[in-house]
Amino acid sequence: MHHHTSHPSAQGSVVLDIGEDTAALVIHTAPEHDGLEIHVSPVDRPEQRTHAAVRPRHLADRTIHCVLIHPLPAGPYTVWNNDSTPHGTVSLTGGSVTEYHW
Repeated sequence: MHHHTSHPSAQGSVVLDIGEDTAALVIHTAPEHDGLEIHVSPVDRPEQRTHAAVRPRHLADRTIHCVLIHPLPAGPYTVWNNDSTPHGTVSLTGGSVTEYHW
């Protein structure tokens, strides 16, 4: 996994590209994971990975740390802990945002 340096996102600064067959995945993490690159792949195609880095997201009443990955085709996904170890699985439904806790 790679670590990235990025600026925090402000409230309302993200537009999601989701629809009938596409979804978004939010992976919540602890603040110490800031910059950590997290990978996901369809369960049946582990070599087809996409990733994003953990960033702080400033909300009206608090700051959270998370990864936002979108658009993704609906279906089951593996969340990877590292290059070879799954952290867990999650099922994405088209037209919605699914949350996963790291």
